[in-house]
Amino acid sequence: MLSPTPVVPVILAGGSGTRLWPVSRDSLPKQFQALIGDHTLYQDTLKRVSDRTLFAPPIVLTHEDFRFFARRQASEIGIDATVALEPVRRDSGPALLAAAMIAQRVAGESCLVLALAADHIVLDDQLFVDACRTAAIAASDGKIVTFGITPTEPSTAYGYIRPGKETGQPGSRVVDAFVEKPDKNTAAHYLTEGYLWNSGNFLFPAGLLIEEAERFEPEIVAAVRASVELAVEDLGFIRLDAKAFASSPAKSIDYAVMERTSRAAVVEGRFRWSDIGSWDALRDISEGDASGNVTFGPVTLLDSHNTFVHTDGPLVAAVGLDDVSVVATDDAVLVMPAHRSQDVKALVAKLKADGHNAASEHLRAHRPWGTYQTVCRGERFHVKKIVVEPGGRLSLQKHYHRAEHWIVVKGTAEVTLDGKVFEVRENESTYLPLGGVHRLANPGKIPLELIEVQTGSYLGEDDIVRLEDVYNRS
Repeated sequence: MLSPTPVVPVILAGGSGTRLWPVSRDSLPKQFQALIGDHTLYQDTLKRVSDRTLFAPPIVLTHEDFRFFARRQASEIGIDATVALEPVRRDSGPALLAAAMIAQRVAGESCLVLALAADHIVLDDQLFVDACRTAAIAASDGKIVTFGITPTEPSTAYGYIRPGKETGQPGSRVVDAFVEKPDKNTAAHYLTEGYLWNSGNFLFPAGLLIEEAERFEPEIVAAVRASVELAVEDLGFIRLDAKAFASSPAKSIDYAVMERTSRAAVVEGRFRWSDIGSWDALRDISEGDASGNVTFGPVTLLDSHNTFVHTDGPLVAAVGLDDVSVVATDDAVLVMPAHRSQDVKALVAKLKADGHNAASEHLRAHRPWGTYQTVCRGERFHVKKIVVEPGGRLSLQKHYHRAEHWIVVKGTAEVTLDGKVFEVRENESTYLPLGGVHRLANPGKIPLELIEVQTGSYLGEDDIVRLEDVYNRS
């Protein structure tokens, strides 16, 4: 049976990626960063499904905080994506069901859906597309297909799939069992028995996944269906109904459907793949030097072996390291034995419990209009560099506890202050008194850069009263 085309790609882009701290944090997780190459992991995922002879335009499901990232990064590579907003995290089960229902509205009740995580790496795009074509044939024959990856080692970081007999469609087999992450000896046994890594990516008829979920988890389906039916459009985004979606139990698609259905099939993916679930995983898919060292960014090593160093800013220089991982950003440094990379998630939890802002936030904060970055902070003052993209407009706002000075270093600022609108050009400045109702905008064609100096008794970001906002932030 030939598969109907195109297939609707659904990109799940709402994860936090704490195991890759300090580069990946809640405020900017790994899928929206360029860990390998010039594009972000999310952009690479979108490019992978850009062949319009097989794939329809994608649907992206992400969190409210990342909606402008998702649309902007898709636009940067020439892809027009439908972006739906997940109001709260409820794991992959409700997310995939919501995406399947949206896909039916966009592409028809009988459409096929390809569900992909936005933060995985695939190094052989053509082999990936070939696997999708094979999976689409099996899905058209009434299967929920998962992609099993040919193991390269007895890894304990992944779950496994035990393939069974052939489905009757070329290249696909029945799933005999899904098994949890094993210990080293069990993983070695799995390799000899022909088990595959479970990639957590799927291709399925939208209606079939919903039908199977209704059999096993009717409460989830009812909540998700209500959230989709009550969804509204907001600035071009599909905003799922928050109350309905939040009423759904949180459950992964594996537990909700895949481990219980008799319709599961597996297609073997021979492409190189990683879910980048730890710094070790990034190291494993990267090429090292003659001493086994893998480095990213400005790094100088002396007499070091089997060492991984990733820096996105400061120079890292090291002597005599062996089997060590070092990750550096402008405001945090992680050092650990390489084999302890799975413990980073627990470390981040401790940092959060201890109240460290760097556990969740980057120095550079991203907003719909551009970015701001802390330059210096002290008692009663905070200095930031602010960049406003062309056409960007901050909210009309006021503060109860701080005044601000703006010094323009590049471009032209349009400033609104207590009803008066005026321009501030390069090397000029303006003062915004405490309580003044103000707005900053960039009317020009180049990014506006300025230095903001805040002074006052309280300088937290929650001392913002938004009176008007073009981005519909509350």
